[in-house]
Amino acid sequence: MIRRLRGSLRVAARRGSVGLLGFLLVALWVVPASVAGEQQAEQARQTQLLAENQQAARAAQAEQAEQKQQGEQRQAQQQVLTWTADNSITDYATVPETATAGPTTIVFENSTATGNTSGMVHTLTFDVSNPEYNQDVDTDITASPFDANQGRWEMEVNLTPGQYRYFCAIPGHGQMEGVLTVTEGGGGEEDTTAPTVSAEVTGEQDGDGNYLGSATVAVSAEDDDSGVASVEYQVDGGGFEPYSDPVAVSEPGEHTVEFRATDNAGNVSETGSVTFTVVEGGGEEDTTAPTVSGEVTGTQDADGNYVGSATVAVTAQDDDSGVASVEYQLDDGDFLSYEGPVRVADIGSHTVQFRATDNAGNVSEPGSVEFTVVEPPEGDETPPHVMAEVTGEQNEQEQYLGSAIVELTAHDEESGVDTVEYALDGGEFTAYTEPVVVSAVGEHTVQYRATDNSGNTSEPGSVTFTVVEGGGEEDTTPPEVSAEVAGEQDDDGNYVGSATVTVAAADDGSGVDTVEYALDGGEFTAYTDPVEVAEAGEHTVEFRATDNAGNVAEPGSVTFTVVEGEVEDTTPPEVVVTLSGEQDADWNYLESARLTLTATDEQSGVSLIEYSFTDAGFRPYRVPITIADAGVYTVQYRATDNAGNVSEAGATTFRIVDAGPTCTVSDTRATVVVGGDDTGVANADTGGGCTIMDRIDEGGNYSNHTAFVTHVRQVTSALVADGIITKDEKQRIVQAVKRTGNNGNNG
Repeated sequence: MIRRLRGSLRVAARRGSVGLLGFLLVALWVVPASVAGEQQAEQARQTQLLAENQQAARAAQAEQAEQKQQGEQRQAQQQVLTWTADNSITDYATVPETATAGPTTIVFENSTATGNTSGMVHTLTFDVSNPEYNQDVDTDITASPFDANQGRWEMEVNLTPGQYRYFCAIPGHGQMEGVLTVTEGGGGEEDTTAPTVSAEVTGEQDGDGNYLGSATVAVSAEDDDSGVASVEYQVDGGGFEPYSDPVAVSEPGEHTVEFRATDNAGNVSETGSVTFTVVEGGGEEDTTAPTVSGEVTGTQDADGNYVGSATVAVTAQDDDSGVASVEYQLDDGDFLSYEGPVRVADIGSHTVQFRATDNAGNVSEPGSVEFTVVEPPEGDETPPHVMAEVTGEQNEQEQYLGSAIVELTAHDEESGVDTVEYALDGGEFTAYTEPVVVSAVGEHTVQYRATDNSGNTSEPGSVTFTVVEGGGEEDTTPPEVSAEVAGEQDDDGNYVGSATVTVAAADDGSGVDTVEYALDGGEFTAYTDPVEVAEAGEHTVEFRATDNAGNVAEPGSVTFTVVEGEVEDTTPPEVVVTLSGEQDADWNYLESARLTLTATDEQSGVSLIEYSFTDAGFRPYRVPITIADAGVYTVQYRATDNAGNVSEAGATTFRIVDAGPTCTVSDTRATVVVGGDDTGVANADTGGGCTIMDRIDEGGNYSNHTAFVTHVRQVTSALVADGIITKDEKQRIVQAVKRTGNNGNNG
């Protein structure tokens, strides 16, 4: 750096001498010969220095080029392949198409961040049965937005040149498939270090450190290896979002912003957080308590008493730091958190007190309302009268633009209204407390009813309306409609016993009105549920949809063949339970255990897997379950096949304990040796007095060789995460375990 700086100064000086050339030529005749000689010598020195600087610059450029090439070689080895899924059952959202051979991190994410808003389960499964594709990577990852990892899972594999076929193994999702092409790759070290990420909160603050008006959170991340791929943040637990610019938070109150970063090798940082409080701007401390009021509603008699029941609604407001909490007290009871209108049905006089606290800690003086509830008159056999009104902006077709608001009112002249309920689109009836906003595009029906204090319930009424996208433009585009055939197939692709056709339609304009199907050239029939076709032979199902603007889609079709099934299935499925996790010498699981249930049925296929903890009632099993609380657990499990056969309930009991020193007698061999195969990996101390050999526990009692291999994979993955071994050393250990072919003590 110093050489370059001196060189640039000297070059500038030389350019300056060129600028004075005219002056020197004019005055040359008065310059003595000795001075001219000195000038020539100085010019020679400058020329030599310039040459040296140019040589140094060329050397620096060569060094930079070499460093860039080395970085690119390292980057070539830091390979992470990511698949993502969303609400589609026909395609993955994003997939890699090519890769280089060698150690690889496979990431499968099926989360709200990737567009899965329905909670649908997907898998990423590599085909290991088709001889036309590579079969050396056995990957089968199941993910959903609500599993233990919020839908993001990783797996370490070693890819070889060729092609891998992958697909989704969920029934009905068979069109989700593709091919990954792998070419020869180079060497280099893998990036196993997560990025560093931090956040800074800025803004004007008061004397207590609160931010006035708003606070701005700036997140920064660095990764010296593969580089930062993405940064995410979430405000007050609202779900992680991509971070691109500083986040401004202006709502008064306490807030927590969490943040994390992912590098190009797939390493995810620990989640960091900052917590701060925003108060109203202006710089003045909030010393004013909230204002709070209460209102009593219900049917009243001539004396002003409430017949059958009364409802108290409390409202609070604070223009400075904002309302933090509202509480109420009924008669002589304790103050309770106010979550919604309070219904009082006990006969007699009552007092409800209420108060509110703002985010600056100011508490209002308690307010109160007094009222009396009386018995409803005898002989009331007339139900309440209920009315509904739908409001909102409409287009020329009287469709509601963007959303519709349904407001219900009920009246009862005798005993008074007790409750009002509504149901949206055939759902369960729910207590009505405020107008219902419906914003989903499509046709909707809201049912409603009311019950009086004598127990009389009105017949349900209903209103039907259509919500379309805002903007007011006429919908002239028909719906999009598709169908999928599912069922057990033989080697020729025929469906064994039956096939089920599921039709899906979507319309972003006025919404879908009706869906229809026709089987084998018959009449079109309203489609309400998946259609099962059990008759042997070739079949064609046509389908179409109509939107609320009357646009009809062109009919689509699917063709398939159903063949006779085998002998009637009277055999229940077989269920296998697998527990995984790090264990101590007494076979207790340390910190957590992962429960996986698998079921097989060779005839009609598995329909349902269920489990139950400690006689709590069976519930459907969908994804592996992680239990992290210490204690003793007993899990029962069973499965049902498509013929209705239910297996006998099995059970297993296990214990989870807090981690601590676990190895009183340790295997202290110098290297990791499995089945006589020396891996060359140092038998390092892993903590708690245990070496790697102790964690592998070759002498353990495993159900089969696969269970032993799975155990070692889990142990070595944890050791890689803790920085005790490298991923390459993990692969050497796992490969040695695979070659042993034994089952621990079971040999």
